[in-house]
Amino acid sequence: MLHLTGSGVAHTCDGMTRRDFLQIGSLGAIGLNLSQLLALEAQAKAAEQHDDRSVIMIFNLGAPSQLDTWDMKPEAPSEIRGPFQPISTACPDIQVSEIFPQHAKIADKFSLVRTCFHTAAAVHDTGHQLMQTGRLFTGGINTPHAGCALSYLRGRKSDLPAHVILPEPMGNTGGGLPHGQDAGFLGKAHDPYALMADPSIPDFKVPDLLPPPEIGEARLNRRQRLRSIVEGTLQNFEASDDAKLLDSNFEAAFRLMTSTQARAAFDLSQEPEKVRERYGKTRFGQCCLLARRLIEAGVRFVTVNTFLTVFDEITWDIHGSKPFTSIEGMKNIVAPMYDQAYGALIEDLSERGMLDSTLVCNLAEFGRTPRVNPAGGRDHWPQCWTVYFAGGGVQGGRVVGKSDPIGAVPAERPVEPSEVVATVYRSLGLDLETFLPGPAGRPFPLVDTGKHEIHELF
Repeated sequence: MLHLTGSGVAHTCDGMTRRDFLQIGSLGAIGLNLSQLLALEAQAKAAEQHDDRSVIMIFNLGAPSQLDTWDMKPEAPSEIRGPFQPISTACPDIQVSEIFPQHAKIADKFSLVRTCFHTAAAVHDTGHQLMQTGRLFTGGINTPHAGCALSYLRGRKSDLPAHVILPEPMGNTGGGLPHGQDAGFLGKAHDPYALMADPSIPDFKVPDLLPPPEIGEARLNRRQRLRSIVEGTLQNFEASDDAKLLDSNFEAAFRLMTSTQARAAFDLSQEPEKVRERYGKTRFGQCCLLARRLIEAGVRFVTVNTFLTVFDEITWDIHGSKPFTSIEGMKNIVAPMYDQAYGALIEDLSERGMLDSTLVCNLAEFGRTPRVNPAGGRDHWPQCWTVYFAGGGVQGGRVVGKSDPIGAVPAERPVEPSEVVATVYRSLGLDLETFLPGPAGRPFPLVDTGKHEIHELF
């Protein structure tokens, strides 16, 4: 198999990096035959064909109830089926909850996976790790978010970062564990750029894109003075990993702060008012619009967190009592803003000819208990829930898997989180047998051995 160790910087005329060429040449020197070399070349060309693919990962922090959204059980007893009715959609094989009328109109453009499950602890943080990296963090090894792995393997396409998180990384969800939204063992150089602002507020500006009018001499002189101090005190600093990281991070920040392309991509005021209203003037709605702008400008991967915490905010976390959300709160507040923004995003991408090259995946950390609890809500349930995909090579209007009559466990085609993450990688054209440099430089597989994408989607 071809072991990739990072994105090359020098390319041959057929798009292969110099590093890849040398790797293939060295394999030939140890006896690789012509058919194997041709297979490697085909693999490189396939990756090149997918280089324009991008991902918008919408993470539904808090975890929607499968029974009240995309896997309804209208024939089940009332304490299981809940208060909502299913409605028909643009796809005859799919019904969704009445709280999602915009989803119903575009059901031919997305496909549901109704049998996702995991066996880890039923806390938010473990699900966040599993669904964004493909692994549960153990032994002190934090594996990279899928967008960070992409950043490492392919790098940025422009002055903009390879991976952006909107509006900011996940906050407290009760477990005190990492959420899996950084580069983990790949290092901070491949961490995502986090917006750290609400794009729905009036006069929104991106904080890190607001340097003084002249970034030039004063700042460069300060950097030169700092460098002279460092060189005078630590002669070996220039050769150290810390120095290389400092240089790469400074270069990335400098390019971002001085790039007219980056400023334009983040400038929502360039959008017509009717477009902004189409997405909804909510934080999530404007994040979805900003995600489209960033993908259009050359960002490879955008992660949109629907919410940032499960406490004292109306979210998908419908336990039914404070500081959490009720089913009515989900119906009246969460569902309308989410349905509007998602419908606008998919239609907008389709109208602009971007949907085929942009995978939009809607994920969550787990599902909800089949039976409504005494507070009128539903509790954590990692045994079965629904995720869904649109664009990026995925065929719309499909349903993968079938849950049992009460939506409690998979009855057909169970799907693990590693398969979900593998599907993201496959859409991007990444070889699932690629290796990353893991802890202590040990080769670390992109996905666990034997794990594959959800092939029924393609």
